[in-house]
Amino acid sequence: MENYSPLTALLIFFIIVALMFVLFRPIKGWFWIIRKSLQNSEKEIIEDILKQLYHFEDSKNKVYMKTLVQVLDYKNDDIVEAVKKMTINDLIYSEFDALKLTEEGRDYALRIVRVHRLWERYLADKTGVHKKEWHDRAESMEHRLSHDEADELAAHLGHPQFDPHGDPIPTRTGRLADVQGVELPLLPVGTVGRITHIEDEPEVIYKQILAENIYMGSVLKVTENNATRIVFQSEGEEFRLAPIVAANLNVAPIEQEVDLEENIARLSSLKENETAKIIGISRENRGDSRRRLLDLGFVKGSNVSIDLMNPLGNPNAYLIKGTSIALRKDQASKILIKKD
Repeated sequence: MENYSPLTALLIFFIIVALMFVLFRPIKGWFWIIRKSLQNSEKEIIEDILKQLYHFEDSKNKVYMKTLVQVLDYKNDDIVEAVKKMTINDLIYSEFDALKLTEEGRDYALRIVRVHRLWERYLADKTGVHKKEWHDRAESMEHRLSHDEADELAAHLGHPQFDPHGDPIPTRTGRLADVQGVELPLLPVGTVGRITHIEDEPEVIYKQILAENIYMGSVLKVTENNATRIVFQSEGEEFRLAPIVAANLNVAPIEQEVDLEENIARLSSLKENETAKIIGISRENRGDSRRRLLDLGFVKGSNVSIDLMNPLGNPNAYLIKGTSIALRKDQASKILIKKD
């Protein structure tokens, strides 16, 4: 029997683990992608087409057959066949080669959008699933929940009006709440406003926004706005975005005075020997995670300081109400403080 050195055995082990990850990674693993491509039902294709038509029409853009082929990950022949059936069943019609929803088709599309946004709300409020995964998981669930099951989910969540990105959730009858605010690049320098919507598509731009730790509900002040960059202050930090990225943020201007003093910051910015008072917890922190922080004492007015600084920077221990609590940087960044 051939003997392997410990280093060779360890290398083989890591290669096998990497291959298993690539094959079976949740949702995006090769196994699941291949399985999905083999199981694509006509119903899923039709519902995806309806949803795309709804989003394009909502943004005042026309949709052609070639548009669907470009944005949907299905075989061309399958899309063509689905469009034919949808036309026969009076879900869509063609006008000067542009595809449009009928009233029945729009109602159907709104049911799909409703399930998608309700499920994202559920994932955000009731689970620990990372926000990067909300969209893909909702994409799968939107084809599985019935109209009645969507009603039950809405009731369980307290009939929310918006998903965690700020998109309105259609009611059972298809009504949509008004979305407040305008795209960030449209705001002049000096404007103070609150982030009311973060668009999660295209994915590459959404991931950049996530990497910047920009949160729903945060108050900001525009300090620079030109053709090359948008700069704004928020929660004690400065953010610089390209206009194409900033356009994915909707901001509602605030008329009344808002506290934007420089010493208002995120707990993650607190340094050793500094003390501060808790101002609040970001709206980005929801559900069980938010309740846990409140139970631990991170309530408005509580004094907080660094108890133990991790040499590696993460996590750090914070002293609050006589107890040392360890928090990761991403957790601490969702707690607002006012430094003494």
